[in-house]
Formats: sequence, structure tokens, C-alpha cells
Amino acid sequence: MQVRRIVRHALLIATFSAQASQAGTLVIESWRVDDKTLWEKVLLPAFEKSNPGIEVKFAPTAPTEYDSSLAARLAGGTAGDLIACRPFDVSLSLYKKGHLEKLDGKPGMQNFAPTATVAWQTDDGKDTFCMPVASVIHGFLYNKKIFKRLNLQPPKTVAEFFAVLEALKKGGVAPLALGTADQWESSQMVYTNIGPNFWRGEEGRKALISGKAKLTDAPFVEALQFEQRMGTYLSKGASAQTYGDSQNQFALGRAAIYPTGSWDISYFGQTPGLELGAFAPPVRKAGDPCFISDHMDIGLGVNKKSKNKEDAYKFLAWVGSQEFADIYTNRVTGFFSLSHHLIAVRDPVAKQMAEWRGSCASTIRFNAQVLNRGQPSMESELWNVNAQVLNGRLAPKDAAAKLQNGFAKWYKPQQK
Repeated sequence: MQVRRIVRHALLIATFSAQASQAGTLVIESWRVDDKTLWEKVLLPAFEKSNPGIEVKFAPTAPTEYDSSLAARLAGGTAGDLIACRPFDVSLSLYKKGHLEKLDGKPGMQNFAPTATVAWQTDDGKDTFCMPVASVIHGFLYNKKIFKRLNLQPPKTVAEFFAVLEALKKGGVAPLALGTADQWESSQMVYTNIGPNFWRGEEGRKALISGKAKLTDAPFVEALQFEQRMGTYLSKGASAQTYGDSQNQFALGRAAIYPTGSWDISYFGQTPGLELGAFAPPVRKAGDPCFISDHMDIGLGVNKKSKNKEDAYKFLAWVGSQEFADIYTNRVTGFFSLSHHLIAVRDPVAKQMAEWRGSCASTIRFNAQVLNRGQPSMESELWNVNAQVLNGRLAPKDAAAKLQNGFAKWYKPQQK
């Protein structure tokens, strides 16, 4: 009898411990492996300090494996409680499959404007399934020492931009740290960076979705013509130059301008002696309104099969707080909170880029919403086509025709 009581007592303790562990531990899924130390050393301790008894584990997966492995874990019921959400269609697909909770009205969501939540909503805008976390802003970084030595000012217009590139070339400096080997830079760091000033940001993006505009229309071709002209200022061997090569070239002072986004600020901030500056994508001519690609990068959702939703919602409410927005913006340099809290951005270059939001209209990468849903893949087409334009192997009008033909094959509004 005594043995039985001991066994029963042990089983009760084990059961209680399992339930306590289940109730008190949250697991966050993410592709941001580079943020692991920040989450473990700064963010999670800050949350746990004000929420004693709730333990949180950050469990990232390599970015290239995240989507497929997360989908498998969600389907198998083994995914974490909180899910880092990619913008638009990838996360929308997870919601439609029943993997993510609807978050409308949940604590913390009131701190985001409707424009901030669009990347994690159904097409009709009725359901929001991830809380916005941060965006990245596209633009150009430049080497202040080189500009000062050659008496150059950051350009504001297309004419000024190419005048600066020519002056750098004549001054014996490689104008641009840019290669096309990886291809994605050609699209995401060049075309969707400079393009909004040609197609007027949201106006052009929404016109493509509605079928009122085509990729062969003048604004989209003119962006490709700008890109073709940029290509004449690339270093020799640019077609074999990788993203990492371009980073090194710029960091070592071997090129003056780096077309990129705010996500690269922290990388170059670690380079001794590099005086970093930033300028916005040039407008077509003086007096034109400016547009920037302020692209929604990451959100956070709740796994519908989570056994610990009460604590998951507590954590989500904290992610929507001023405290989180401040820590994330200033510790993940170049990633800007999407909440409406007023945040003092401490890094000078990140602060400069964030201030563009006040003078320029924001848009997103134009193919991020809806336009990636068919075959041929718009994303893949943009990578390949833009790389060829930069390399001088494809004329802008032919590039536009290729993009439009692929788009019209599957998207009905473009078949009119």
C-alpha cells in the first residue's frame, strides 16, 4: 500500500510539473537567428521581469528553412506558441489554413494604425492575424570621408545622383558597391528602392493590382532605364560579385555608395573608421514629391494550437507596448517599430532614415501583396530581369515586356 501511495504521489507531482511547465513556458518561432542574443539577453528578461512565472524561449530557424519547417511543425502540432510572421502572402496562407489566431481587438493591437497592419490582414481587411513588429526602409548609404574629400553633397534628384556617380568615377573611386551574383539585390536594393519615385508609391502599386496599370507603362520602364544607367557605374566583375562582396567593398572604403536598406546599418556600424551617411532615393526632378519603400518586415502571431494562449496574449500585449518598441528599435538598429509610440531613435543614421517618413510618402515593395501569387513567380522574375538590366544584357523596354507577359499569364485583371 505504501509503495502504491508513493507511486501515485510521484505521478501526481510529475503531472503537476508537466502542467506547470506547459502553462508557464512560451516558445517563439522566428527566422531571425541574428536576433537570438538580443531576445535572450534583453527582450525576454524585460518581459519576464514584469510577468513573473512566465518563461519564454526564443527558438529561431535558419531563414532559408523557416517557411517549410514552420509549416511542417504547425501541421504536426509541434510548433511554438508565438509565430514570427513574414509579411503578406506567406502568413496569409498560414491563417487561411487555420494555423493563426485572429487578433482583432486583442490587447496591444490598438497601438497600430490600419496602415501598419495591412501586411498581416486578409485581402478584405476584416481579419488581422499577426501583430506588426517592425519595418525596414530602403535608401542609399554613403562614405562621408570620400564625399568630403571630393567635395560632394548627397544627391536629391536623378540628375544630381548621376552627376555624383560621374564625379566619383573621375575621382578614381568606385561609385557603387553593388553586384548581381545573388540577384535579389538587383530587385530589392535597386528596383524597389528607386522605383516608387517613378510610379508614385502606393498609387502605382495599387494600379497594378487593380489592372489599371501595366509593367510596360512609362513609370515602370523609366525605373528600369534609371537602373540600366546605374549599371554603367558598377565595378568590373559585378556579375560575379555577391552581397557579401559588396558589403566588404563598401566597408573597406573601396566604393563610395551602397544601395541598400536600413537593415545594413548595424553591420557597417561595426566597421572602425567608416563614417556612414544616408540619402533617400532621388526624385525625378526638383520639387517632385518623394516616396520611400518602408517595407513591413516582421510581425508576431499566436499559434491556434497553442496550449498556453493566455500567456501568449500577455506577451503579445507587451510586444505592442512602448517598452518593447523602444528596445527593439534601438537594439535592432535599422528595424523600426510599426506602433504609433513616439520613439527616440538613437543611432544617427537610423534616425535620419526614420525621419524620411515625415517628408516622404511610404509604400512597400510593390510585388509583396497579391502579385506574387501566380506562376511565373513575380519575385523570381524581378530578381532575374533586374540583374540582367544592371548587367546591360537586357534593354529596359524588353525587361518590362518580360515582366508584364509573365504577370498577365496568371493575373486576370492584367488580361483585359
